[in-house]
Amino acid sequence: MDHFKKISELHEALGVNPPEHPLFSVAYGERGTCDGNNILEFSSEFYIIGFKKLKSGSMQYGKTKYDHDRGSMSFVKPHQKVAFKNVELEEKGFLIIIHEDFLPGNILYHEIKKYGYFDYEVNEALHLSPAEEEIIWNLYFSIDKEYHNNTDELSKAIIVSHLDAMLKYAQRFYKRQFINRTQLSGSTVTKFNELLATNFEERKTKDIGLPSVSLMAEKLHISPRYLTDLLKEETGKTALELIHLFLIGKAKNLLAEGELNVSEISHLLGFENTTYFSRLFKKEVGTSPTQFKDHFLN
Repeated sequence: MDHFKKISELHEALGVNPPEHPLFSVAYGERGTCDGNNILEFSSEFYIIGFKKLKSGSMQYGKTKYDHDRGSMSFVKPHQKVAFKNVELEEKGFLIIIHEDFLPGNILYHEIKKYGYFDYEVNEALHLSPAEEEIIWNLYFSIDKEYHNNTDELSKAIIVSHLDAMLKYAQRFYKRQFINRTQLSGSTVTKFNELLATNFEERKTKDIGLPSVSLMAEKLHISPRYLTDLLKEETGKTALELIHLFLIGKAKNLLAEGELNVSEISHLLGFENTTYFSRLFKKEVGTSPTQFKDHFLN
């Protein structure tokens, strides 16, 4: 697998014209312009923003393959494995490639790290409505025009402002996608809670640790960040917060029953450290486990 340190190397591998800037580039593709008989696997030191609708072939980054025929945006962060296999475009598409070294000294240096969708898997791409697609294309062509035609001391600032707007719109559109997929979201919340319950029952007979966000996401076949963002939109709480609430709920019930001491309950719930369990319990409930137990038994 190749690792590209220079944008020019990626351009050459993709068979597109050399970039006009060593740390930033845009590439526009019409239908059929991609070679339909190629396999390219790589990682890079770039952020990559893409819009595409596939006619055939597949794209993969992380562990998940993309073979969707709808127009969608995807976001790749540096050092993530990417694979293009026998890709042909159904319609026009674009790539925006941003080297890590392009970011210091401008607003994107901090802002781009806030967008969780760079940690999503490829099958969690952003599917755009026609109106949303028009907004994204308008921003792309504004960036493209500045990139090719107006190079001066203000060019970078103008390109960065358009990129910042594109990322903010993507954040807004992802929220719409979560809302529009309420059936999927509700199903995920239900399955998430069922997995927590199953995990708890398993801990009664197996010495397994605390349920983690990564473990829950793996069982649900989605990325940890996508799971957290989806649950946050649906419930107002992150995946980790929901795990903590589940554990504290079980702890309160076990303490009220009075058959186990605090250390035994801590171990049953999967905590390796009783002190950590007690600290989390007091943070969520307002009293220590011992005080809570005494309240019910006296």
